[in-house]
Amino acid sequence: MPKVKIPSPLRQYTGGNPEVEVGGATAGEALGNLASEHPDLRQHLYTGDGKLRSFVNVYKGDEDIRYLEGQDTEVADGDEISIIPSIAGGTAKGRCK
Repeated sequence: MPKVKIPSPLRQYTGGNPEVEVGGATAGEALGNLASEHPDLRQHLYTGDGKLRSFVNVYKGDEDIRYLEGQDTEVADGDEISIIPSIAGGTAKGRCK
């Protein structure tokens, strides 16, 4: 089964686990199964209409799935899928003193 690496802010929804093994032949199936096994996680990954949130980046190994086959990217036993939430913020250029 593929392993999904869970970022620190979302581990509270997976019982504190930094990594969860889930079934699925594609990245989308694996994420869907993850959300089914940990229902409180669903709202942090998906919009109300079931689409992956725009600020949630998903990688298979070192490759962003958006540049592969998206959620249809095939995954196999032992593959690592990483969920990496986008981080925004900081200071405007020239304002930091």
